[in-house]
Amino acid sequence: MSVFSVGKVSITRIEETYLPVYRPGDIFPEYDDAIAAEHAHWMAPNHYDAGKGLIKLSVHSWLVQTGAKTILIDCCCGNNKPRPTRPFWNMLNTPYLDRLAAAGARPQDIDYVMCTHLHHDHVGWNTQLRDGRWAPTFPNARYVISEPDFEYYRKLDADPDKAEPVEFGTFRECVLPIVEGGRADLVTGPHRLDEHLDIIPTPGHSAGHVVFRLESGGERALFIGDVFHHLLQVYYPHWNFPKNSDAEKARQSRRMVLELAASTGALVLPGHVGAPFAGYIEATEKGFRPRFG
Repeated sequence: MSVFSVGKVSITRIEETYLPVYRPGDIFPEYDDAIAAEHAHWMAPNHYDAGKGLIKLSVHSWLVQTGAKTILIDCCCGNNKPRPTRPFWNMLNTPYLDRLAAAGARPQDIDYVMCTHLHHDHVGWNTQLRDGRWAPTFPNARYVISEPDFEYYRKLDADPDKAEPVEFGTFRECVLPIVEGGRADLVTGPHRLDEHLDIIPTPGHSAGHVVFRLESGGERALFIGDVFHHLLQVYYPHWNFPKNSDAEKARQSRRMVLELAASTGALVLPGHVGAPFAGYIEATEKGFRPRFG
């Protein structure tokens, strides 16, 4: 279990999966043998499985314990959900809630669930099926959801020309029940949550993607969701993961977050980067480099 401290705040990574998933060239077309050789010294084994030739991605939540509040950021894929086009996340059966309990938080202890965005691998544990209905997994929590993201997916899900439900059905299963049940705080624009946390809009990967900024005791952290998926994107900020609502906005948001992290010394906590899962960004003459581990 990975635990980080920012001022008086404790941050624990709650793992769902950590697997080799994609061939590098399939998600980053610019990747070639020269780039592979240049970065081989740090890629394996935490960020690349050399035996399988696959990029490794983690799927995890961040449990944030401020002393006054217990917060869960991003809720992974969830168990027993069919993902035929994502075999590595298909019909999962992970002890996610047991891991959460081992970190010191039961579902009823969570005060806030905060979603950086509404893709299926960030909202899966928002709800669970109980008596034939999708109910909040975290019964006492308020769910902080980006209103631009919610409106984007609500409109898309209602499109009569769309053959399949949005995000494999997780919008209907894991987001709508929260909002329709009055459990959501829909937020837009820069937004202050409390004395420790505020929201920075970072659209591009999704229409309303946000970053959560934490400050405590003069120290800072950035929960960046999918601003970047892999540390290669720190070296090459123009590289986009294939799935984006707006590719150019994704690049702009990535560069803004990298500049913010480098200039403030904030601990950066991404949604999918491999071990050690969190770290720092340094500015260089040519751009940026990660200091993770």
